[in-house]
Amino acid sequence: MTQEVKLEYNAKGMPFRRLGNTGLRVPIFSLGGWLTLGRTVKGDSATDIIKVAFENGINMIDTAELYAKGESEIAIGRSIKDLGLRRTDLIISTKLFWGLRRGPNDGGLSRKHIIEGTKEALERLQMDYVDVIFAHRPDPTIPMEEVVRAFNWVIEKGWAFYWGTSEWSAREIEEAFHVASKLNLIPPAAEQCEHHMFHRERPEKEYEPLYRKYDYGTTVFSGLAEGILTGKYNDGIPKDSRFGREPEHDEERASLASEEGQAKIKKVRELAVFAEKELNCKVSHLALAWLVIKPHTSTIILGASKPEQILDNLKALDVLPKLTPTVLAKIEEILATKPSSVVSCSAFA
Repeated sequence: MTQEVKLEYNAKGMPFRRLGNTGLRVPIFSLGGWLTLGRTVKGDSATDIIKVAFENGINMIDTAELYAKGESEIAIGRSIKDLGLRRTDLIISTKLFWGLRRGPNDGGLSRKHIIEGTKEALERLQMDYVDVIFAHRPDPTIPMEEVVRAFNWVIEKGWAFYWGTSEWSAREIEEAFHVASKLNLIPPAAEQCEHHMFHRERPEKEYEPLYRKYDYGTTVFSGLAEGILTGKYNDGIPKDSRFGREPEHDEERASLASEEGQAKIKKVRELAVFAEKELNCKVSHLALAWLVIKPHTSTIILGASKPEQILDNLKALDVLPKLTPTVLAKIEEILATKPSSVVSCSAFA
């Protein structure tokens, strides 16, 4: 391989890595509740997905107060209770920012919302703590010192073990580290970011100085580019797909129909042929394995509307040994999306 892939394995054969530079070991694949759990997948169906994920070594579940307006956290908490899973066997992360009400203090990253939002999230999850709590977006209206102090307080109360960022710029993350160092507080542990074969500038270029300086980790979402890298949109938008059945996806449908969207589809077709012919796998397996070998990918969050999708995505692990330098070079040739160079992010050094 072009880069050393340091993976350990849990008792169920799932590879795991440390979350950034922390001592927390997380599975390379985790389960997300963004568009499914508590929204389109409820009750026993949600429980079945969590059960199959856990039985196959996925013991981390990611959610947010925003997801299904709190119903995702409720569904996850209920399913864990129904399954009788030990809390210490699980890694649970949630995110704060948008809030569930419209009051002036019911969102953002004020100390008030961080503390009250954490308490409400724990109530919905029926838990005493989460392992990681993320700031779901940056909040330029709040002083960074207030944000860092509030998350530090949440950790000191035992309501979370670590905190992280999501969709923050490298400069904002650097500022959080600077404040934490200056005040002897706990810095963020990882960034939850979009990362896939067509979205690489931020995770592979902008964050590179953070990886080198802090060993910052990423918990990746949209690893399959919202389904584009499964190949299901290669011949148009199926009516039973999310883009086909949900009216709020007008923007995504228009994007797929655009010249840029069709160029992506062309690349997916080429990758699919290459994956099947040279690697004996599906393009989705290749896309996920490609993310796994990125050394700062702590975990890749998988979405699933049925248990079979979890099992299919796990086949990506079989592709890892096949990602030789020659194979990776061919992938880059097809994609032509590799960022050109690294930029500095520090304004506080």
